[in-house]
Amino acid sequence: MLVDLHIHSCLSPCAEEDMTPANICGMAHIKGLDAIAVTDHNSARSLPYVKEAADHYGLILLPGIEVTTREEVHLLGYFPTVEAAVEAGELFSSHLPPMPNRPEFFGYQYIRNTDDEVVDEETRMLIGATDLPLSECAAIIRRMGGAAVPAHINRGSNGLLVNLGMMPEEPDFPVVEMSPELPIDPSALTGRLTLRSSDAHRLGSILEPVFDLPVDRFSLGGLFERVKGGLQEVSDI
Repeated sequence: MLVDLHIHSCLSPCAEEDMTPANICGMAHIKGLDAIAVTDHNSARSLPYVKEAADHYGLILLPGIEVTTREEVHLLGYFPTVEAAVEAGELFSSHLPPMPNRPEFFGYQYIRNTDDEVVDEETRMLIGATDLPLSECAAIIRRMGGAAVPAHINRGSNGLLVNLGMMPEEPDFPVVEMSPELPIDPSALTGRLTLRSSDAHRLGSILEPVFDLPVDRFSLGGLFERVKGGLQEVSDI
């Protein structure tokens, strides 16, 4: 399955305003992707509209979120349904500092429908870190039925290996995302499924069809089982 499992919509203040659900899914379709995940910072309120656009283009949407832990580590959470991802987003955003967003500094946090119309604006500042440690964030994602995947672990900004200095023994992560253009100690990847994604904040950055993720079933269920179980056989999950 040709995938890009780390994309930001215009709900994320650091994303460009044309990263609307329709534009993201249209670009992914043009590029020939089979599945995408939209993973906004500490919220998933755009996902119902992304799902509508993905269905229109025949794309599989893996519902997701990107949580910032207390250690300033970015942790991707993937879920089997949009509803579960939205619920998780509301929980994590409630653990952000009680500060309003300042769009003149951080960017707007728009929720746009599939006609690119602004239907709401998130006023909480989503770009900050929650007060929850990495272990608790991973536990919450898993308790809610999701898969916890550290994002861009070898990147200097918010990468697990850079911020913590090592892969922790607990919690264990069977799947990680890495930045292939940056160096990494191969031992950090041993026994783990490694994802390659774009972390796109602009349309042109959405991944070309270069990362082919093996799945046992060409479906949302098959994709979710793979990112949850890593290198295990799906039948063992």
